[in-house]
Amino acid sequence: MYAVVEPYYKSLETGRRMSVLAKDLGLERVGLIANKIRDAHERAAVEEFAQLHGLEIVGVIPFDERLPDAERAQQAPLDFAPNSPAVRAITQLAQEVASDGRA
Repeated sequence: MYAVVEPYYKSLETGRRMSVLAKDLGLERVGLIANKIRDAHERAAVEEFAQLHGLEIVGVIPFDERLPDAERAQQAPLDFAPNSPAVRAITQLAQEVASDGRA
């Protein structure tokens, strides 16, 4: 199970709590996906929180203005902006998870 978190305390804490519940249920792979990361400071905050709580970060998705644009255009981001930074990161993460065999 992967919890998608943003670089804010309440989101990170919710992801931590979800991870605890998932582990209690016996799920083998539990991790965080850092979403809407704007800069190195936000990435470091997520990494520090994850390390402090023994959590794995399985992927990082950058903040991307093209995603709200896709929403306003009522299109899927993959169709609207297939080469945007977030869509590329999500595609790469999906490929890694699919090839991992543990997901």
